[in-house]
Amino acid sequence: MTQHKLIAIDLAKNVFQVCLMNKNNTVVVNTQLRRSELMAYIQKQEPTTVAMEACYSSHYWARSFQEMGHEVKLIPAQFVKPFVRGNKSDRNDAVAIAEAAQRPNLKAVPIKSLHQQDIQCLHRIRERCVRNRTGLVNQTRGLLSEFGVIAPQGLSSFNQLLRELMEPKENRLTPIFKNQLGRIADEYYAITDRLDEINKELKTLAETIPACRLLMTIPWIGCINATGLYSAIGNGSQFNNGRELAVWLGLNPRQFGSGEKQTSGGITKRGNRYLRKQLVHGARAIASRYKNREDRVAQWCNALMERRGKHKAYVGLANKLARIVWAVLNKNEPYKLTMPAA
Repeated sequence: MTQHKLIAIDLAKNVFQVCLMNKNNTVVVNTQLRRSELMAYIQKQEPTTVAMEACYSSHYWARSFQEMGHEVKLIPAQFVKPFVRGNKSDRNDAVAIAEAAQRPNLKAVPIKSLHQQDIQCLHRIRERCVRNRTGLVNQTRGLLSEFGVIAPQGLSSFNQLLRELMEPKENRLTPIFKNQLGRIADEYYAITDRLDEINKELKTLAETIPACRLLMTIPWIGCINATGLYSAIGNGSQFNNGRELAVWLGLNPRQFGSGEKQTSGGITKRGNRYLRKQLVHGARAIASRYKNREDRVAQWCNALMERRGKHKAYVGLANKLARIVWAVLNKNEPYKLTMPAA
């Protein structure tokens, strides 16, 4: 059995490209394997470093290879692309993964546990249900407008309107559309019930996970954001400071620089889109309640809102929340609300 310095795998659904590199950084093997062959092939190799792109199924393979005694690195896909030489192919991609994995300053993606992936699945299913319900409501509002019925904004108003339109005495709708509206109502209530079940399960999980309980001591973080952050970053140990977490979420300004000229633009929007959206939505929901609060974060948010406008203040507050999240996880202490000096 030959000792290899690095094993790079280009993951796929059925056919995997495996590249073995020796201590002289020379490619020894670069071959295709079927899905049924990969596990046995890696099992035969002596413990070494296994590198893969961070993508779907990568965490499953990473846990499996770790159990075999290998050290696993999951490389962000955007860091692999610059190392691809020649045309796009699985062989070249596997070599690029091997080269990217050896960069000294490249940060690997932490491997998710099964518990984290369970929570991530709940969030993804919840997001799909929210998207489906929003699409259903928007379509129904448009269809009702064709009959001269204007639905007020908000889910509670939409609920009330559905009940009113389904009354036997209601005659603004034709029998055909009224029948379809009944089916729409059944679909809407089914999605809402599913969302309620998922939200209850996430709340229960948040109360049992120590990291989530710590995050919920932050006044602006609830069970949805706490479980979402835990499923994505765990204890946050992969970040050196809160700024790195904000950068990973894409909440930092985009920088443009050439020579002595340096300018800043809008946020980069890199990283985890779902978490970024959740933090911005959370910031938007709480910013309106800050007018009568006197803690330091509230005063900072109110000053920023007056100086730059509410929309930039929402994003700025989301950035600050990300930094607070890292500090709470790093210190492993509950958040303490600070008041300005007298």
